[in-house]
Amino acid sequence: MSGSVLVFVEQVEGVVQKSGLVALQAAHELKERWGLSSVSTVTLGKGAQQAAQSLLQYSTTNAYFSEDGSLESYQAVTYKAAFVDAFEKASAVVGVAAATSTGKDFMPRVGAQISAGQASDIIRVNEDGSLKRPMYAGDVLADVEILSEKKLVTVRVSAFAPLEPSGSSDGSVVDLEFSQSEAAAGEVINFEVSGGDRPELTEADVVVSGGRAMQSSENFEKYIYPLADALGAAVGASRAAVDSGYAPNDWQVGQTGKIVAPNLYIAIGISGAIQHLAGMKDSKTIVAINKDAEAPIFEVADFGLVADLYEVVPDLTEKIKGVKAG
Repeated sequence: MSGSVLVFVEQVEGVVQKSGLVALQAAHELKERWGLSSVSTVTLGKGAQQAAQSLLQYSTTNAYFSEDGSLESYQAVTYKAAFVDAFEKASAVVGVAAATSTGKDFMPRVGAQISAGQASDIIRVNEDGSLKRPMYAGDVLADVEILSEKKLVTVRVSAFAPLEPSGSSDGSVVDLEFSQSEAAAGEVINFEVSGGDRPELTEADVVVSGGRAMQSSENFEKYIYPLADALGAAVGASRAAVDSGYAPNDWQVGQTGKIVAPNLYIAIGISGAIQHLAGMKDSKTIVAINKDAEAPIFEVADFGLVADLYEVVPDLTEKIKGVKAG
């Protein structure tokens, strides 16, 4: 297979996100397995040029960018158009993005425009070039092959390690000179960063999640937030907690929420439904606190504490603060 790979790399204010480096790792594996010639990147929005410059140290041939005003806030139509523009300029035959909310949203639109088949949420590039992806909440793992000439791939962030810099910087930073030519599908009137000042869920090294046992949003503030802040962690929630209105929808961890794989995942008052386990079971170390000793979460936990969360979480928080204070 000849041609190059174009990777959409997410960035915030010029800082490349972990999800982007994961997509780059998968792209380089695809390049090797599929015999492709090179890997290029595209970054969009405010800070995109700075991010593109930093990507040259990751064996990037061309780092395309655009800071056009229409790209400052994410919209699927404009991001799709900018990616297709970069795809054509890079003479790419394969497009890659992380399977984040953004990647999952605009990549199918790209596929429809350039007549490309897509493999979604892959977790491995096999030796024979086929792609492994989970199905049915991870109960089935399928090996798939894309048969179309142009191919798109989205990558599960928890399944690949971020690409390490190669030290090489022989590539070029290229301004797409993109201008919006399609009618906007809507207007962004407000933009709020998920999690406030805390790390974004899929980027965090530590995640503290609460379940339905938290009983209220006030208890999230009283018990979960202090522990998360003491650890510098992101806050997550089970679907039951979200459906009960205790936590916002974008904090949901699980099959229908966000997939996370931090170094430390602390599940508090979470029973361990299959839907939730599908989103966090790849975490490096899992700690579960639940007063129900038969809760399924203990089957995947590395450390489990059978206890009343309202008694032990404040103590745990204070001890962590004490240790950090020296």
